[in-house]
Amino acid sequence: MNDKPSSDKRNHFIALVDGSTYSESVCDHAAWFAHRAGASVSLVHLISRRSPDGDSSNLSGNIGLGARTALLSELAELDGKRAKLAQQRGRAILSDAQERLSEAGIEDIVTRLRHGEVVETLEEMEADADLILIGKRGEGQAVDSAHLGLNLERAIRATRKPMLVASRKFHEPERFLIAFDGGRSALKAIDFIAARPHYSDLECHLVSAGQSDTARQRQLEGAAAVLRKAGFTVIADHVDGTPEQVLAREVEQRAVDLVVMGAYGHSRIRNFIIGSTTTEMIRSCKLPILLFR
Repeated sequence: MNDKPSSDKRNHFIALVDGSTYSESVCDHAAWFAHRAGASVSLVHLISRRSPDGDSSNLSGNIGLGARTALLSELAELDGKRAKLAQQRGRAILSDAQERLSEAGIEDIVTRLRHGEVVETLEEMEADADLILIGKRGEGQAVDSAHLGLNLERAIRATRKPMLVASRKFHEPERFLIAFDGGRSALKAIDFIAARPHYSDLECHLVSAGQSDTARQRQLEGAAAVLRKAGFTVIADHVDGTPEQVLAREVEQRAVDLVVMGAYGHSRIRNFIIGSTTTEMIRSCKLPILLFR
């Protein structure tokens, strides 16, 4: 492991690995992006403070004092063994992830085994990060589950840094699609990509959905101009229809390998009532999605 910090602090990625099916994909995506950007990578594995079996002391509630003391002693010993196994397993996961990145040519790698939850960890670590990578689903979920990882939406909402939600399998990107609505998050995505010419050999599809008007068209043309000035080949189109339907169709028809979009532009309450384009895209899209808040 190389603990030396990267000379370019702007190019530092955080990759969250948990031993799930998606962890290998997270590593492969991290390697591809880091190789392009010349970035260092922090591999992070979290050991949750929450016991999967609940509060074990509750098991002793209705038995005698002597037996209860003995049981609590045994439970404490069991908890200690579980904690030790969790640490050993976490180190093994990090070691495998580090080896995978090293084989892909990434040299500047740091591994971090931490106790805590995803949101609080990102709040502590994201200040120096250029990009955060996470799997779509966690270790406890089936790969074909209709549900997303339990912490994924909370993590996306909590961070202000770009977050790549890795697909199940890595495929080296050749073209990408930006879902453009003219909002602050979409403009942030445009600026992020335009500032990184090391991705300019990828074909860029800039797609706006909904009812077209003069203002929307000007925004689309302006965003395309920014990217073209940065050296990108841009195909910009406005397509009538709801964002969910348009994006799903255009992603498939254009055979893109990566989707870029703003994330959760509305409140949780509004999303609960009418749904969220972000959640639907992450759930249904089989491609990696780069999200901006």
